[in-house]
Amino acid sequence: MLDEKKTLEDPLEPVPSRLGEVQEGSHDAVFGEMNGEGPNYRNVGWLGTSVLMMKTQIGLGVLSIPVAFNSLGVIPGVIVLCVIAGITTWSDFIIGTFKLRHREVYGIDDVGELLFGKAGRIVLGTAFCLWWIFVAGSGMLGISISLNAISSHAVCTAVYVVIAFIVCFILGSIQTLGRISWIAWLGLICILTSILIVTVAVGIQDRPAAAPKDAVWVPDYKIVANPSFTDAITAVSTIVFAYAGTPAFFSLASEMREPQHFNKALILCQSVVTCFYLAIGIVIYYYCGSYVSSPALGSAGPLVKKVSYGFALPGLLASTLLFIHITGKYIFVRILQGSRHLTSNTLIHWVVWLSCTFGVGLAAYIIASAIPVFSDLVSLVGALLGTPMCFQPMAGMWLYDNWSKGNVHRSTRWYAMVAWCAFVIIAGTFLMIGGTYGSVVSIIKSYNETGGSAAWSCADNSSS
Repeated sequence: MLDEKKTLEDPLEPVPSRLGEVQEGSHDAVFGEMNGEGPNYRNVGWLGTSVLMMKTQIGLGVLSIPVAFNSLGVIPGVIVLCVIAGITTWSDFIIGTFKLRHREVYGIDDVGELLFGKAGRIVLGTAFCLWWIFVAGSGMLGISISLNAISSHAVCTAVYVVIAFIVCFILGSIQTLGRISWIAWLGLICILTSILIVTVAVGIQDRPAAAPKDAVWVPDYKIVANPSFTDAITAVSTIVFAYAGTPAFFSLASEMREPQHFNKALILCQSVVTCFYLAIGIVIYYYCGSYVSSPALGSAGPLVKKVSYGFALPGLLASTLLFIHITGKYIFVRILQGSRHLTSNTLIHWVVWLSCTFGVGLAAYIIASAIPVFSDLVSLVGALLGTPMCFQPMAGMWLYDNWSKGNVHRSTRWYAMVAWCAFVIIAGTFLMIGGTYGSVVSIIKSYNETGGSAAWSCADNSSS
């Protein structure tokens, strides 16, 4: 059982130096003894952490935000996005606080054990792995769409998914987040550039690519839409997906040189992400209306589509390899925790590490090939696994650390926070159940419609 007595007053364990060198004899509550003979897991600064945070979020979800606005309308879409941003920012803040109080926590499964014992560890640990495997699958699907767009569908789509799997497995097997952070920088710049290209292009063109060419074009955006329950809940799940990097923040905090700077990284991340999501969602939907593509990069015509996907490709690769790395690292740490092989470059270390990243990548490949409809996969993952990873556990974490204070003094703030936690748990559960239902209905509908993609299909998936 995890040690429940660590508090904010506990001194920090010795950490790696700012130059990236492991101090002799240093000990970490998660990784154990770090003697310089193996990888340095505690070597990410706060700015690098913020970029990694952004990269776990900006990449896949943002490409479907204009489509979500089309379902909800501009005003409801903005309100929903801001509400989700607020809840997830609070959840992320709780992670940073909880990590300082319980330094041995590495993943959300540790939280499950603190809250519910071994059963909680198994349930949340399994959900965590499934969540990131599904997200990695979405990333591979996005890469195949990008390659199809750039090459004008020169090769069978199933082949492109295989290529995505191989490249992301190799890059995702880089051992530490400190060594991956430069890829995150590159990927973040590229994906932002690609989306800005599309945003500018749809603003200067007379109509979106999918709009009729034989009539005067008038943007048909809706201020307030009137969606069915299925369409509305699917759109909300898509927005949840765009903010659902939260469960990775446990791992990011664990590899920070100075985890007390977690909130600084978080504020920068969430500010940039939310402003960018609002700007992109509103502008692209305003100019494209109901003819917005999913992913949104295909909304401005064939040439801009090729250019934007060319810039987006490194960003999609960076996101997917990061998802494979985080999940593989989680499994790897759980297998070797407490063993010298965790922090030493032994044969067992490398065999277990590469087996973990390969297994995660292979599972993601199967998912990407079996559910080859981008928007449907995004909404399904956001609903089924995103909400229980970003909402309910964090409310439980606050209650775990603060419930006993009510036995001493039940202040107004304490009552307000308990009510807030109850709201987060109820809202998260509703979104999980309703969103999963809506996404499954949407996937069935896509398979039944003429021209719908089939599993392991060679069809061009960039033409939506």
